[in-house]
Amino acid sequence: MHVLAYVLGFTLLVAGILGVVLPVIPGSLLLVAGTVLVGWANGFVGVGWGTIAFSVVIAAMVWSVDLVAAALGTKLAKASRWAVLGAGIGLLVGLFFGPIGIILGPAVGAVAFEYARNPDARHALRAGAGAFLGFVLGSVVKITLSMILLGIVVWRALV
Repeated sequence: MHVLAYVLGFTLLVAGILGVVLPVIPGSLLLVAGTVLVGWANGFVGVGWGTIAFSVVIAAMVWSVDLVAAALGTKLAKASRWAVLGAGIGLLVGLFFGPIGIILGPAVGAVAFEYARNPDARHALRAGAGAFLGFVLGSVVKITLSMILLGIVVWRALV
């Protein structure tokens, strides 16, 4: 039973790492659930309540980066709210086109919506570049935070 709980816990952690990049998977929630399951598997000895609290903090940080990254990228590019909305819609549409769509969707959406608002191609392309940069940098931060959490859970589970 304990082995199954460990396997399921680490499976949830890996799925959580995937979920911090793929918006259809609730990555933050899966990271916390995986940590709790691994903690339960070892009787909350190595992975105790402190580690679980840490996972909740990391999950909240990942969730915050999710909300802020693309919007901040488009704002730094001096884009309008239309571009921010376009980046979000582009990401949702991009899900249907696999990894390339997920990566390029926010930029294409930001360009399309910004251009629809103001037909200035240079400004629209800058908005798209900002959305793309925000998405990429946000993904790097989210993956880094998730890997730190995974490393701590593995380390604590082995102690």
